[in-house]
Amino acid sequence: MSTQPKKVMIVDDHTIMRDGLQALLSSEADYEVVGTVPDGKTAIRSVAALKPDIILMDLSMPGTGGIEAIAHIKRQHPNVKIVALTFHKEDKYIHATLEAGADAYVLKDDSRTELFTALSSVLKGKSYLSPSICDRVVAGYLAGGDANAEQPSWEILTHREREVIKLIAEGNKTKEIAEYLSLSPKTVEKHRTNLMRKLDLHSVSAVTVYAIQNGFITH
Repeated sequence: MSTQPKKVMIVDDHTIMRDGLQALLSSEADYEVVGTVPDGKTAIRSVAALKPDIILMDLSMPGTGGIEAIAHIKRQHPNVKIVALTFHKEDKYIHATLEAGADAYVLKDDSRTELFTALSSVLKGKSYLSPSICDRVVAGYLAGGDANAEQPSWEILTHREREVIKLIAEGNKTKEIAEYLSLSPKTVEKHRTNLMRKLDLHSVSAVTVYAIQNGFITH
């Protein structure tokens, strides 16, 4: 007796990557690609309509990135399985992604066998980590997360900077943050620059990772 293929949604800002993954999954009878979207914000909006069983989620995307999208989707649709598919091998990305609720973490330079093993694992209710990062993640947890302790403490931020980092991590643009906090966009940019300098962060994705690790976004 045949079973229905599992519905997959692909989230990646690169068209070639989306098309390639769709072609790869469509070659397997066990999976049906029900949608491909270019960013986390669209993914959050699309889950209710597409009803995927699994989401393949890139992490670094413009606007709402993968980590914050994972946290949002898991709050609203806890039964949807999410496989993070990324080039990032750094501990801070791995820990923040898993903490946000991802069921698996696969690298884009892994083999197709690894990807399908991850998909099969999460459908069985298991977690999956790429073999190339598994040992490092385990070692990090056994060491008590010492890598995270090297980060500057959020306590050096002002109250306003803490508000701004939370809103950045939730995917808000400068104009939206300015309106929400009744500030000028120029002032928001100044707060953004200051907090990134204080925390030694160099991108919005890094701000998001830091915000999730330090409890600015709850999930």
